[in-house]
Amino acid sequence: MDFRNKRLSVSEAKEIDIVYFLSSLGHEPAKIRNNDYWYFSPLRDEKTPSFKVNRRLNRWYDHGLGKGGNLVDFAILYHGCTVSELLQNLSGNLSLQKPSLHQSFTQPEAQNQIKVLGDFILSSTALLRYLQQRRMPIDIADRYCREVRYELNGKVYYGIGFKNDLGGFEIRNPYFKASSSPKGITTLDNSADEVIVFEGFIDFLSFKAIHRQDPEDRFDFAVLNSISFFETARPFLEKHNAIRLYLDRDITGKNCSQYALSLSSKYKDESNLYQNHKDFNDWMVNFGKPQRKHQNKS
Repeated sequence: MDFRNKRLSVSEAKEIDIVYFLSSLGHEPAKIRNNDYWYFSPLRDEKTPSFKVNRRLNRWYDHGLGKGGNLVDFAILYHGCTVSELLQNLSGNLSLQKPSLHQSFTQPEAQNQIKVLGDFILSSTALLRYLQQRRMPIDIADRYCREVRYELNGKVYYGIGFKNDLGGFEIRNPYFKASSSPKGITTLDNSADEVIVFEGFIDFLSFKAIHRQDPEDRFDFAVLNSISFFETARPFLEKHNAIRLYLDRDITGKNCSQYALSLSSKYKDESNLYQNHKDFNDWMVNFGKPQRKHQNKS
């Protein structure tokens, strides 16, 4: 069966709300002033937000790069793809879930509408390419993830699925980040004395890739799947002698780590390992590279 939709034209792609598109990639504004949304640049490292989106005009400008334009201009820079490849992905199985222009889009709404139709071995070329861009060995991804076919608003899409303890999936593809219901944490209990904690499963997979020679039962693992589930995870975490936190280096992640350190001396913040990066995977992807343009951090 062919699940592909009618291919978007360039003009239609340009109409996609850039603020929404950035949010779907995991980038939220650092500040908002009238119609101007300011971000830490998704295209490079910086400490002061200088990437601006004018919501009214639906145009972006990166002051550090001296470049700007419409959504298509941004997306081909961010993903390192051609216009044709971008339109194919926006129109096909990995379609961006596109609301009406300027319509507000909330994560809970998307979660309520997602219906998982089935899960399979990872095989989609586009998804495998996405994993490659994240420097993820396919055998590691195969061990912990599935290719999920899901329905949203009457359309069928594909994504990389990571199952939680309640049976729901965290779902990722190059354009979309969401969850199916029920949402919860994912734990791997190997009866170890130490537990490693991650905010998202891409970071967990990255850790497993780097430590692939470790004995399988060296650590237990907890993937929160949302920082809001930290309290839910505490009973599992605190039965261990040591709790090592590898949370994101954003404000929310740092605050959660500081809160955890105040609870018990069992907690240890390991995020200094990637202090100049967004998260563990971003550090792994860019390890050894000059500190400049970072791509595909969704």
